[in-house]
Amino acid sequence: MLTKQGLAAMSAVEMAAGFADRTLSPVEVHDAVQSVIEARESVLNAFWVRDPDESRKAAMASEARWAAGEPLGPLDGVPVTLKENIARRGVPMPSGTAGTEPVVPEADAPITARVLESGGVILGSTVMPDWGMLSSGVSSRHGISRSPWNPDWTTGGSSSGAGTAAAGGYGPLHVGTDIGGSIRLPGTWLGLATLKPSYGRIPLDTPYLGRAAGPMTRTVADAALFMGVLSQPDPRDWSSLPPEDIDWSALDGEVRGLRVGVHLDAGCGEPCDAEILDAVNRAAAVFEAAGAVVEPVGAFMTQELLDDLDLFWRVRSWNDFRALEPEAGLRVHPHIIRWCQGGADVPGARVLQCYQQIMRIQAGTVAATLPYDLVLSPVAPVAAFAAEQPMPFPGDEKTMAHIGFTAPYNMSGQPAATVNCGFTADRRPIGVQIAGRRFDDLGVLRAAAWYERNRPAEAVPRWPDDADGAPTGEQTTSTTPERGKP
Repeated sequence: MLTKQGLAAMSAVEMAAGFADRTLSPVEVHDAVQSVIEARESVLNAFWVRDPDESRKAAMASEARWAAGEPLGPLDGVPVTLKENIARRGVPMPSGTAGTEPVVPEADAPITARVLESGGVILGSTVMPDWGMLSSGVSSRHGISRSPWNPDWTTGGSSSGAGTAAAGGYGPLHVGTDIGGSIRLPGTWLGLATLKPSYGRIPLDTPYLGRAAGPMTRTVADAALFMGVLSQPDPRDWSSLPPEDIDWSALDGEVRGLRVGVHLDAGCGEPCDAEILDAVNRAAAVFEAAGAVVEPVGAFMTQELLDDLDLFWRVRSWNDFRALEPEAGLRVHPHIIRWCQGGADVPGARVLQCYQQIMRIQAGTVAATLPYDLVLSPVAPVAAFAAEQPMPFPGDEKTMAHIGFTAPYNMSGQPAATVNCGFTADRRPIGVQIAGRRFDDLGVLRAAAWYERNRPAEAVPRWPDDADGAPTGEQTTSTTPERGKP
């Protein structure tokens, strides 16, 4: 018989099958997940808002629908979390910062609406760092989110709460957002299966250049199942893709004959740690052994392009910061204050130059990757760092030194997934990024699922809930990674 921990750790695919054949109940699953949350949340700090009583009512309603043979869909009764910047009617949205009064939305975002329509049981809203511009779980409003693998390690960000909820066994389905790597960075540092879909694939209520939302899960099959709900159309997003009938469950397939590029030099930022490169090369070797045509891909970013993208974001955040009252501004995280001050007094012509550089990133990324069906790369140049660190590398000038592999696909709008492909010597997860041509989200997921099935045993995560000493309310004693190093 499954323990509560075992129930909570089941995949969404397994839960849906259990609900359908009446071997599982949505209420039973909900209560099991809540018991895990109660045991771990004081350490992991994944949630901004949760209401166990309301979510239990939703689980009871789902159970009644299954009993009547009238489920709303395959996700009916499955626990879900949403990042705090995804609007839920009446739920305050602080954007991770203590510097502003939270906005209280009057309507659900498209994602929220689709989850509710499908019968998903929303457990709550997960935390993020200030304005989503830190790649960690550090927030001036929420404090520090921590890794279930080891609470001394970062979750990554900005989808920090979603990531730690997924890795921590808070149910199977979690939604993050990503404008430069914020789904995939927690993906690599927490061992998750994630997808930043093609731009416009999942409708948003606040579309923006490079922004995407996507699933953060433990298995590729769960990410694909979730895409069937999240990608449903919504006319509020003027940038979203036309409705398309995609069979997201069609994950079977082989890689023989596919052209697979291996991209190991970002051309900008900090160099990759050797353990990261070795893990990605081993993943590429799995594809090659199965008959894929594997070729190296040269760098297609430059430091100038990354710096100008960074400056564009600094100006955007400076405009937000300078609109605050002085007292409120002091409550914003100090790293964000220093970083966005670099965007003060930037002439309009210079901002336009930065925007034009983004166009060059788009063109260069598409041109470099177009010859390939898939491109494999690191997600980040280092493995998980200390939880208290706002960014992987010290120094304001290195704030974006880790996104050379991820941000180009935001700008080009191409889909990119992560799957765990190994561990460092001290057992920090390492993910491989699998990117594809724009609109080929299913092809990327199919390749990710193929690798997930065929990766070596040493690359398969043994989740913290299966391991002795998983966080249950007490800090563990461990070696913290040196600041700025893996």
